[in-house]
Amino acid sequence: MRILMVNVPHPAIGSRASREHLPPLSLLAIAGPLIDASHEVGLIDGELDYLPLDEIARRCVRAAPEAVLLGHSGSTSAHPIVTDLTRRLRAAMPRVWIVYGGIFPTYHWREILDAEPQINVIVRGEGEETALRLIAALQSGSPLAAIDGIAFRSGGRAVATRPAAMLGDLNPYRIAWELVDFPRYSYWGGKRAVVVQWSRGCPHLCNYCGQRGFWTRWRHRDPLVFAAEIADLHRRHGVIVFDLADENPTTSKRLWRAFLEALIAEQVPVLMFATIRADDIVRDADILHLYKKAGITRILLGLDNTDEETLRKIRKGNEIAKDREAIRLLRRHEILSMVSYIVGFEEERDRDYWRGLRQLLSYDPDLLQCFFATPHRWTPFARMAEQRRVIQCDLRLWDYRHQVLATRLVPSWRVLLWLKATELAVQLRPRSLRRLAALPDPDARAVMRWYYGVGKRVWPHEVWNFLFREKRRRDGPTLTEFWGPPLDAEEAAMRRVTAG
Repeated sequence: MRILMVNVPHPAIGSRASREHLPPLSLLAIAGPLIDASHEVGLIDGELDYLPLDEIARRCVRAAPEAVLLGHSGSTSAHPIVTDLTRRLRAAMPRVWIVYGGIFPTYHWREILDAEPQINVIVRGEGEETALRLIAALQSGSPLAAIDGIAFRSGGRAVATRPAAMLGDLNPYRIAWELVDFPRYSYWGGKRAVVVQWSRGCPHLCNYCGQRGFWTRWRHRDPLVFAAEIADLHRRHGVIVFDLADENPTTSKRLWRAFLEALIAEQVPVLMFATIRADDIVRDADILHLYKKAGITRILLGLDNTDEETLRKIRKGNEIAKDREAIRLLRRHEILSMVSYIVGFEEERDRDYWRGLRQLLSYDPDLLQCFFATPHRWTPFARMAEQRRVIQCDLRLWDYRHQVLATRLVPSWRVLLWLKATELAVQLRPRSLRRLAALPDPDARAVMRWYYGVGKRVWPHEVWNFLFREKRRRDGPTLTEFWGPPLDAEEAAMRRVTAG
């Protein structure tokens, strides 16, 4: 079957500010098994050059596919772009199968199939096995009702089959690297780059996480095989930067250490970016030298908040003392610490923002990312926030960089002022600027300077758009009125049954 994978351009400024892009790992992960099953698979990456939708549609028509598969890692905020593009595709190709997958459609399948008649099938949960079975059924004309893990229309109404079994063994499913034009993808200032993933899922219970239930539980690939794949991408394609897409790669210290040692043994000069919990950094104090030797250059510490009571309510599970210790340990090993700080979990006051700023300064991180709490309908946090008002109804702006929930005690303009002032105070303090100029590790120094360069474009863009372009609702609906009732009872996207 002729299949076309399409990655839509994302509207967030963060996707464009660096003028660099990473390959769409999620689509490549689906493409690999399809190619191995003898299907003809192509890729159109709309993120490259930020292609207009009309141009993407024209390229799709020229490719003459029998099925178009779409998805995006920025699932919620990319959804309006997916719907816009698929309407154009349906008008141009009335007979093509349009299949949509990802986190947002996994949970919003009812609403999507009711509102978007151009979309034929939604893949729910992990797609490698489900896409194989779906494409085989489309090719043979077999009943869709026999395929686990999908939603479609039957008798004019949206129906879903039972959840698919999660993949117990990730090793048989390869990434379709042959679809990647490697010279066109870069990160950290022109260095050839890709996204990779060695594990899926997370054992922690943060109640606002949109991916916790999607992956069901933590699983991993063979650490030796994964290290060899990274080495092969470097040797054959010149890839230098590897963005580790795992939610919690260090869940098992034993396996993580095996991966680090295997990558070190490959002797390839790569640089890596990972998201790792602060308590795992503290736990791994005795092997942080292996992190550095393996090429890990920057770590995002999902601290998320600086208030102990808020951390308890969102079930983050971290401790402020460990957060501070993790940053200190990373600095000792010349690994950049990037801290995430999220506001909006509760109805904060000005004094809460002031306390958060002071706490962040005391942490002394190398880099900072500030976000707004964004309630996903399938998470427990959505139930906690179901009566809060939605002030931003444009889903394209549900990208964590825009305030979507009202704060009754502080107007939205002052929330933005606090967040932007916090970013400036942390990033432009003398200690940070000295590091920017004189970090001893040249790779870390280059990464830090690259990040500051991106911030110089993102910061004024976000302020300008807030003041002059974006619309917010003063009398917006409650979260339940906007989304419908919470779906946290359906959070587990797949059956906890292994499939080979």
